[in-house]
Amino acid sequence: MKKWIEYYQSRKISPEEAMSFIKSNQRIFISGNASIPWTLIKALQAKANQLENVELNHLLTFGEDYFAKYEGIRHNAWFLGPSIRKSVNEKKSDYIPIFLSEIAKLVRSGNWPIDAALIHVSPPDRYGYMSYGIETSITKPCTEMAKLVIAQVNKKMPRALGDCFIHATQIDYFVEADDDLYELKNSEPVEVEKEIAKNVAKLVDNEATLQLGIGGIPNAVLKELENHFDLGIHTEMFSDGILPLLEGGVITNQKKGIHRGKIISGFCMGSRELYDYIDNNPLFEFHPSHYTNDPFLIAQNYKMTAINSAIEIDLTGQVCADSIGDFIYSGIGGQVDFIRGAARCPNGKPIIALPSTAKNGTISRIVPFLTKGAGVVTSRGDVHWVVTEYGAVNLYGKNLRERAELLISIAHPDFRSWLRKESKWAEKSL
Repeated sequence: MKKWIEYYQSRKISPEEAMSFIKSNQRIFISGNASIPWTLIKALQAKANQLENVELNHLLTFGEDYFAKYEGIRHNAWFLGPSIRKSVNEKKSDYIPIFLSEIAKLVRSGNWPIDAALIHVSPPDRYGYMSYGIETSITKPCTEMAKLVIAQVNKKMPRALGDCFIHATQIDYFVEADDDLYELKNSEPVEVEKEIAKNVAKLVDNEATLQLGIGGIPNAVLKELENHFDLGIHTEMFSDGILPLLEGGVITNQKKGIHRGKIISGFCMGSRELYDYIDNNPLFEFHPSHYTNDPFLIAQNYKMTAINSAIEIDLTGQVCADSIGDFIYSGIGGQVDFIRGAARCPNGKPIIALPSTAKNGTISRIVPFLTKGAGVVTSRGDVHWVVTEYGAVNLYGKNLRERAELLISIAHPDFRSWLRKESKWAEKSL
């Protein structure tokens, strides 16, 4: 019998036994996004009233916040999901603004010790290697720096390929539990998103390498690219929207500057169909986010086109993407990483795409000044293309007066006079 098998068998324990190693005054990393280790989370909840001063670090989380009622456990998240948004804004939990590309640097610095990592992996292959599956981005570097590693081993976790493996002997304890993975339903774009997508698609060249996120606008953009050819993917994440373009031969990855022939990503979120599609599929390579999101690496792609969203943008080009005023909504994520990477790429296009209004058309997302308390995620010096359902404008190299005029031209018509009146830079009448 191979030694790793003996090791694995000797370290298999129950969820309750696993949580006996979690103590008060510890910092715990939890694999997030669609890879939350639910069995371990529920076991930790059962012990929560025995713990004090425990900090949970993670990216996006979904579902119920199992620790909301326990004062001894506090989230300290790098990106907020709906489960902890309320807790953070009530100051019961915390938010760390940071570029996704720099989280590994933070945890490797020695100034951010991780006492334990609760992770979610595929079963070991015949050599003892286990895949991080659908979430490699920050899970790999955080796991490598943790003093204690407890893994939920799940037969339903796809064996993703790339720089996304951990050997069984690098894990302290194993809990076998075949939970269903979180599935993100593919939202159907609404009419405004379809119009935005048409304007974005006009900016996408054939043979371009793409970065897109999730949601109505990215899904709508992908549907508008069905007549393009030789597109590639280098992104921090992807969802089901790429599958039709793969099957239709639109995404070939053959013109990429690096990793030709491969889709490069840090994680994915989508349907079971998507997870099955990436299982053992050499087309996909998952890498940690300090690699996928490195702006200098991104810039090496061909015609890198980064498509990101915003909550609001002011008339000088400052982009708020993580908060609504001082209400923290999400996080910085990889927006700046890819905006800067695309900007450095020859023939690259950094794009911010957003609806012109919010709240059923009652407020403008293009504003004279950012809402009080709003954070600038992408600076006006980084912004190039801005797209709404009313058109696309390029702010690069434009002065403040020109920027105001361009942004007003793609604002909702109902708000253009107001923007012109309130702006310091726009012409008061045309």
